[in-house]
Amino acid sequence: MEKEVASFDKKQTLLLHCCCAPCSSACLERLKDSFEITVFFCNPNIEDAEYERRKAELIRFIGETGYAEILECGHDTGLYYSAIKGLEGEKEGGKRCEKCFYLRLKETAETAEKFGFGYFATTLTISPLKNARLINEIGEKLAEGKKVKWLYSDFKKKDGYLNSLRLSEKYNLYRQNYCGCVYSKNK
Repeated sequence: MEKEVASFDKKQTLLLHCCCAPCSSACLERLKDSFEITVFFCNPNIEDAEYERRKAELIRFIGETGYAEILECGHDTGLYYSAIKGLEGEKEGGKRCEKCFYLRLKETAETAEKFGFGYFATTLTISPLKNARLINEIGEKLAEGKKVKWLYSDFKKKDGYLNSLRLSEKYNLYRQNYCGCVYSKNK
């Protein structure tokens, strides 16, 4: 990512898929000087009440920092349940998660291209529990044949996750203890 950003002669546009305010905080802080950022809150894997709580917290954080604009994709948990059908019993981090990553990043890539963004990315790579290599492979594949580019990232590096903890405390962010789907909550 640093090599790509170093090649810029001006700020680029970025559609950043965000799952929650705590994960977004350190990512936005790292990217804000190189990109005009629009956060994309697209999380059909998260049940309604939790979805609304996370969305409200992300909106609050963005309002306090001014780091980005926000775009919501709507909320249809049926898309998630259709995508992971038959994988409900998978362990956390397995094939179910891979399908979930693909679902959310596909929507992000399509939206980024539709609205003419230069890049798309996700905050998911900040989590020490998420496979950044897999997420980046999915993003790169989804960018093939499109005008929008995938921004390779592993936001947990360079103390990214630790910074997200610090920022969560500083802004008093609601910090959930599970990824978002009912299966990760019940693990």
